Amino acid sequence: MAKKDQNPTKEMTVLDHITELRNRFLVSLLSFVVCAIVALVFYEKLISLFIVQFDSIESGLGTTLFTHSIAEGFLVQLRTAAIFGLIFSLPIHVINIVQFVFPGIDQKYHKIVVAGLLISFFLAAFGAYLAYFRIIPFSIRFLTNPVFIPNRVGILLNYQQSISYVLSFLLWAIITFQAPLVLEILLALNVLKRKDVFKASRFVIVGIVVLAAVITPSVDPVSQLAIAAPLVGLYFLAILVAKIFKWGEG
Repeated sequence: MAKKDQNPTKEMTVLDHITELRNRFLVSLLSFVVCAIVALVFYEKLISLFIVQFDSIESGLGTTLFTHSIAEGFLVQLRTAAIFGLIFSLPIHVINIVQFVFPGIDQKYHKIVVAGLLISFFLAAFGAYLAYFRIIPFSIRFLTNPVFIPNRVGILLNYQQSISYVLSFLLWAIITFQAPLVLEILLALNVLKRKDVFKASRFVIVGIVVLAAVITPSVDPVSQLAIAAPLVGLYFLAILVAKIFKWGEG
């Protein structure tokens, strides 16, 4: 009579890892497809979140945005559904990644990883809030101000370009606000020294201002400052946290 396996926690083979990776990929792919379909079903409500940003513009034609080609509306709908599908299914992707890599990480780092994910979510939400409710509305009002547009010139905004304008800036804001977390991780791993990071602050501030000027859709300094100021504050906050936990010593 064959003996039962007395080691249920035995190490996984390479084939086991590949199988698990495939299964998790399929789950993530399926979740993305389902969320994208849900986004298509509620597309009218979702796209209105972006169109409302242009309500302050007076076109004189009863509407603000216009399509310039037959397939434009279809392409915008597919792209928007795909982006929202990715956003809505992101928690499942993160859970899959964490569950896949956790067995290979020392247990004492598990809480650090979870804390990092929570901080990442907070920074992403803060960046999106700042962009959507503050910077984008201001930049649209600023760039369509009568000061820049003569009285005899009307405003006829392209639907696809305008939606891309809002989406792109939102994504850039979310990505950019992950930088302080990356810096904190490098300090915690002693890849960077705290004193060197502090000494480089003047150059970092200049770099942040330049980055804000690049990713901000408008050329006005107020919008650029609205992005740069929180990033500079988070930069020094990362240094302070590293000092409290004695990270980046040397």
